[in-house]
Amino acid sequence: MGFFSKDIKDMDDLFVHTLRDIYYAEHQIRDHLPDMINMAKDAELKAGFELHLRETEGHIQRLEQVFELYGEKAKEVNCPAIDGILKEAKEVSGEVEDETVLNAALIAAAQAVEHYEITRYGTLIAWAKQLGRSDVARLLEQNLEEEKATDAKLTKVAESHVNRMAA
Repeated sequence: MGFFSKDIKDMDDLFVHTLRDIYYAEHQIRDHLPDMINMAKDAELKAGFELHLRETEGHIQRLEQVFELYGEKAKEVNCPAIDGILKEAKEVSGEVEDETVLNAALIAAAQAVEHYEITRYGTLIAWAKQLGRSDVARLLEQNLEEEKATDAKLTKVAESHVNRMAA
């Protein structure tokens, strides 16, 4: 089903489609984070990626709760956006030889992922509230807050030392 598919007839359909999109994205992120952990040479960055891997497992579990509350089967729909972001991250990180520059590249890639997730969760929360589903919105808000916190931590690591060392 494409994003503007004829299968999307109303806001409920759009909500479920987008929920399946972020569910797919979270699974892809979970699968790619171990590679980022292995590539990271900065101890603080590596620890941050390890923490976010555990948080991502929690995001998936919350999304499964959302599906259940919404009366829908938890399933994924392909998300070309996250696939593209992850592909670019892999390509760029594979081209960097200097470890300090690699750390900066990994942060940039991770923030691109975080920003995608932040937009998706923000949209889903707004739609859940519009659809009268504050129960669902509360679960999604927990994921959103963790994504925002991860983005802020990545910025802190980058600005405190990684970018300076890469320069």
